[in-house]
Amino acid sequence: MKFVIFAVVAAVAVAAPQYQLPETSYGAPAASSRSVFPESVEVVPILRDDRVQDDNGRYNFDVETGNGITFSQSGSPDGPDGAVVKAGKYSYTAPDGTFVEVKFVADENGFQPQSDLLPVAPEFPHPIPQFVLDQIAFAAEEDAAAARGELSAGVRAASSSPSQTYGVPQ
Repeated sequence: MKFVIFAVVAAVAVAAPQYQLPETSYGAPAASSRSVFPESVEVVPILRDDRVQDDNGRYNFDVETGNGITFSQSGSPDGPDGAVVKAGKYSYTAPDGTFVEVKFVADENGFQPQSDLLPVAPEFPHPIPQFVLDQIAFAAEEDAAAARGELSAGVRAASSSPSQTYGVPQ
């Protein structure tokens, strides 16, 4: 029985396809060609891979590849409850030829990337239109008058519940 199991396992191992990667450099395939065969994989050399890990949890690493990708990061357990605070940068050339560089910090406030290529939200507060400021002032005057009891009964009744009829526009 053991011989039969061994023979079946050996037959499956021999029948498995054997792939060998070519001796070229690696380039990430485009999204539309992810199902390509291993023969088309390009191997990119790692030019630099420097890593330092201290006993106290601090670390640094720098990686550079043959196709221009660089990644540097350092971290230390200086965050709340010993959480690791990280800072670094990475850069590469986009498919359209644009040089991309992103600097980042990751700490108790989350991941905070900085790059000229990232979209920027408009400054806040944005200018408030005058008609909105006028309406806010008018509502404040009405609230103050109601607190002083200066509003008539009809105005108070109208402001306490929605109108059930429509009047002529003024």
